[in-house]
Amino acid sequence: MRPLPQWSTVAVAPPQQVVTATLRWDGHSADVTADHTVASLVPLVIATSLDAGPRPVLEYRNNTTGTLLGVLHLAQMASVASETTAITLYHVAAGGHRCLGWPLRSWNAWLQNRLMRKNRAPHHFAPEPAAVQQLMIAYLCPRPVVLVSVDAPGHQNIFPMDLIGPLERSGLFSLALRSTSASVSVMREVRRVALSGIPAPMKAVVYKLAEHHKHPLQDWNALPFPARPSREFGIPAVAAALRIQELSIVHSQDVGSHTLFLGRIVSDEKLAEGTQLHHTAGFHQAYRRRHGIPLAEV
Repeated sequence: MRPLPQWSTVAVAPPQQVVTATLRWDGHSADVTADHTVASLVPLVIATSLDAGPRPVLEYRNNTTGTLLGVLHLAQMASVASETTAITLYHVAAGGHRCLGWPLRSWNAWLQNRLMRKNRAPHHFAPEPAAVQQLMIAYLCPRPVVLVSVDAPGHQNIFPMDLIGPLERSGLFSLALRSTSASVSVMREVRRVALSGIPAPMKAVVYKLAEHHKHPLQDWNALPFPARPSREFGIPAVAAALRIQELSIVHSQDVGSHTLFLGRIVSDEKLAEGTQLHHTAGFHQAYRRRHGIPLAEV
């Protein structure tokens, strides 16, 4: 038997409303669907605007039925201070999901973990299989894919990201970029980027641009699609984007394997209606397919 795919690439109208995330601690609870993001992969770290104490639980539920899909058990690490706002970081200590029945759930995880260990290259960056299983639970909330544009004298780049999202209560927006990516130092210096929300049919061209995490773009004219300047900063962005947001970076900090950028939205142009490219866990799509409510795959 083969395991389910770890990830499903799906088309979802933003903002996603198929799964709700709830943080629970000491008899309290709060909806954090738009207030938690992944801040690092190694170790796996969740960022949120809420200080939920030392050991909260993050639950993911089907938004229509309220069915519990998965749980992450968190352990508080530290706070990130930005201007007058603090963001709390939590290490993912454990987790589990209910998208598959027993024993298929355990069997599928075993097959996936075996495949990850088999394909891991020596000295190559990769989370441990257990952490990847926990990351897939975090992706029960489908994560939107954007193209991030950076423009500075002597450096231009555009690359896909999905470790992004609002930290609603703080008014901040976060980007977690692998610290080895080619544009990290430039983003820290210029402190401004443009985010293009990508229509689902652009999947192939977006994935092709992943190479620019290692190698900056040589020429904006070499892009395989038309570009347009963002409204305030004039940064080249995707002309066919559903939405273009400009982000002014107010803080950056190393968090494990990634650099966490925190910023404020300077402009937000909603250009078109449509479904945006998203990623979700393969076992989540399997659950939805089994219940006759699959997300559209691309």
